[in-house]
Amino acid sequence: MATELSYARTLRLQPRAPFHFDATLHKPDHFPASDNRWEPGVRWQTALWRGESLGLRFTNAGTVDRPALDVAVWSRRPLDDATTTGLAQELRYRLNLDLEPFNRRFAGDPQLGPVIARWRGMRPAHFGSLYDYLIVAIVLQNAVIRRSIHMLQALYERFGTLLRFDGVALYAMWPPEALNDVPEDALRALKVGYRAKAIKRVSAALAQGEVDEFALRRRSAAQQRAALLRLYGVGPASVGHILFDVFHRHDELNHISPWEQRIYSRLFCGDCHDAPIPVATLVALLRDRFGDARMLAVHYLWEDLFWRRERERIPWLEDLIRR
Repeated sequence: MATELSYARTLRLQPRAPFHFDATLHKPDHFPASDNRWEPGVRWQTALWRGESLGLRFTNAGTVDRPALDVAVWSRRPLDDATTTGLAQELRYRLNLDLEPFNRRFAGDPQLGPVIARWRGMRPAHFGSLYDYLIVAIVLQNAVIRRSIHMLQALYERFGTLLRFDGVALYAMWPPEALNDVPEDALRALKVGYRAKAIKRVSAALAQGEVDEFALRRRSAAQQRAALLRLYGVGPASVGHILFDVFHRHDELNHISPWEQRIYSRLFCGDCHDAPIPVATLVALLRDRFGDARMLAVHYLWEDLFWRRERERIPWLEDLIRR
């Protein structure tokens, strides 16, 4: 049964210009999850913040050059000012609203320049906590997208909270301590396979404070990387994405998975996806071209590709996605 959220208040956030609402609030390369819904100009999203399961509606209230975000917040009880102020600060961080623009720096690049023109003001963003990201990273391991969707949905239905607000019903993530007394076999019964052990151990590490997301934000990239790699079942591919999406390390491009390697090879080196460029060569090429903004540049080109896929079929990409 869904939990009804009846109390609502609205926050106004002012991103640094330029800001592209839809390209920031919707990432078509992400697999569909039941914690969010998007349509042009609006995104609904759940959040677990300071122990409260919240429903959020982000609405575009400005333009690319004069941006504004209205965030309606639904809750089970009225929220105090400290909670909403903290939430507003957290959303600024998660959505990269204070990111310095890099538009002019690469406007003349023959490949990146036209993409920047299309998506000027797009930000890499993550809508949940570090724990949320880790759970998604684990269910994505060695699985086709369809299976990952089913695994995450089974976890939501067993441990999450179904919230009803603003005419939508979406699941909110469970806190890591919710799995403290859940045996590994109970997780395996949800058909997550060997990932049950990683889900259990990662949840315990965050519940016990072995990894503190907010403390990690103040650490160096090397310290963040080391802390994340100590987590059971979390490898360098996941850590690279976490450093970029969660901790805003826009130069973080040291590991490229085989699937990404084939797409990067096609994007940056032409029709060579059947014989992908060696990872070391790709990393060096991107470092030379884009310097300390290399992962941000890749993000623009990657998202542009998947937005294009929303409008037309791209045979070579579909072949890779199915692998």
